[in-house]
Amino acid sequence: MNKTRASITAVGSYLPSKVLNNQDLEKMVDTSDEWIFSRTGIKERRILANGLGTSLMAIKAASKIIKKKNINPLDIDMVIVATITPDMHVSATAAHVASEIGALNAFGYDLQAACSGFLYGMSVASSYIESGKYKKIILIGADKMSSIVDYSDRNTCIIFGDGAAAVLFEPNNDNLGMQDEYLRSDGVGREFLRIEGGGSILPTSLDSVSKKKHFLFQDGKSVFKYAVSNMADASGEIMKRNNLSNEDIDFLVPHQANKRIIDATASRMGIKESKVLMNIEKYGNTTAATIPLILSDFENKFKKGDNIIFAAFGGGFTWGASYLKWAYNT
Repeated sequence: MNKTRASITAVGSYLPSKVLNNQDLEKMVDTSDEWIFSRTGIKERRILANGLGTSLMAIKAASKIIKKKNINPLDIDMVIVATITPDMHVSATAAHVASEIGALNAFGYDLQAACSGFLYGMSVASSYIESGKYKKIILIGADKMSSIVDYSDRNTCIIFGDGAAAVLFEPNNDNLGMQDEYLRSDGVGREFLRIEGGGSILPTSLDSVSKKKHFLFQDGKSVFKYAVSNMADASGEIMKRNNLSNEDIDFLVPHQANKRIIDATASRMGIKESKVLMNIEKYGNTTAATIPLILSDFENKFKKGDNIIFAAFGGGFTWGASYLKWAYNT
């Protein structure tokens, strides 16, 4: 009998209806549609309304899976929400999501690894499935980046958007699903991509708020350099360990941070453009949601047995790559 592997058996997503395009940003900061698109590949991004939280998007994405698969929510064992924008501190967003979708027998928690969050979540979910303890795990990547972006800072406000997507992990004994992973982190990136205020070092105060310490800061050049080399190296290591050639890879699913990063990573891996999946033009960087949003948008392209490489890079620094065999036809 083959080893039990964790396979993705369904996907679901949710995107806010409000669109913030490059022309809108031209009225907010010193920028232009041409400048933004040439440097990032982004045309527009989605924005969740004020007063609504990350959990709303996560609930809607997970609910689509429940409806699509006709699942009894009481059969769900676990809910993981990968996010850097939880509804609130201390109280886990995942616990609220699980209750709202009716997964009353599940336990849940949030996972914070910035843009690598969903990739790390895949590792956690698959490990629980392969252990034999649990049969149904919903993993959600969701972020309301508009809640932590300064819309007077053109270095960050042009990049990020809001969104959520979820996958269902279940056991598979036909050698489909998660095959391998290569995950890494390095604290050298702590200063290059961060929110300085609101943590234990710099608690919230009138001074921290007035100095905009609660907004996202990014040193774009440093992040770009580390992202390209590490995403490509991690993906290359996965290919080497599993004796995969460029031709063996059916699709590369990269974190949607910047089109230039994606192009450079694919080029270093020797992956054809037709195999590189992107939707950054429509959504921007939705942090933990980018990879599952790709799965949702391109689900109809995948065939049972397809070899898919996932690659991500995020703050911390965190990064890695995973190898998965797709488990179903749509």
